[in-house]
Amino acid sequence: MNIHHLELFYYVAKHGGIMEAVRKIPYGIQQPAVSAQILQLERALGTKLFQRRPFVLSAEGVRLFEFIKPFFGDIVKVAGEIMGKAARFVRLGASGPVLRHHLPQALQLLREATPGLRLQLTEGYEPQLMQMLKRDEIDLAITALNDSMPSGFGTAPLLSLPLALLVSKACGIRSPGDLWKRDSIDEPLITLPADDGISRHFQNGLQQLGVDWPPGLVVSSLELIETYVAEGFGFGAVVQVPGIKPGAAVRLIPLPDFAPLKVGIVWNGTASPLIQSMVTAFQGYVRKLAGG
Repeated sequence: MNIHHLELFYYVAKHGGIMEAVRKIPYGIQQPAVSAQILQLERALGTKLFQRRPFVLSAEGVRLFEFIKPFFGDIVKVAGEIMGKAARFVRLGASGPVLRHHLPQALQLLREATPGLRLQLTEGYEPQLMQMLKRDEIDLAITALNDSMPSGFGTAPLLSLPLALLVSKACGIRSPGDLWKRDSIDEPLITLPADDGISRHFQNGLQQLGVDWPPGLVVSSLELIETYVAEGFGFGAVVQVPGIKPGAAVRLIPLPDFAPLKVGIVWNGTASPLIQSMVTAFQGYVRKLAGG
């Protein structure tokens, strides 16, 4: 077997298809070249390794992937250890507000203790970040904590964020009771996708109140929720993030009867000493942010 063919198969199996693998392979190669070399590997082995559409590994493909995964999965890590840099490189995922408003200050605490720290930052929300952790695309994530985490995942709590309703100042709504006492809510509800922690907590809170208010506009970020609320497209389900004030055109209405969103750090597997030091730094930053 050609070792390069095995490497290409590793990326195809890991990322669930040839097109997906081409986007992730850390060097330039086109889809036809990958397809041709995978076919050569299958001819050499005398068997199909996966079904193309929809993508599913065959039994032989699963066996081969499990055999080669430790080598190709750890090769970058081993190279970094040889160069003496692996202990100072972390791939971190978090939401946009965390990356923009809080991470720079939190990392100042960590850089003092870890000179030469190198980071790769990725923006995403809870469902995306959890998938990235499972696929080993990031080392840790700052995200919502579920009551039940997947087996093998470690967590460290950071803080609880109160839920809130974001409304346009022009609408006249000043308390949640102004909405709940209505027979029906005509304004569209603007939320993150249904599998995000904020949306789940908000819908659970509505259910406890006996209020039926399905999403009318689903967007990909808290910033977009504020944009569309300010433009009069509806009301938004958000959280109150310390240190971030809403724009002049909108009003943030606390929802004290709704369960807060628990946020923390999540990693897959055993936490390295560097990840442990990052957890300590982030927890120290949160205590400082909350005034002790």
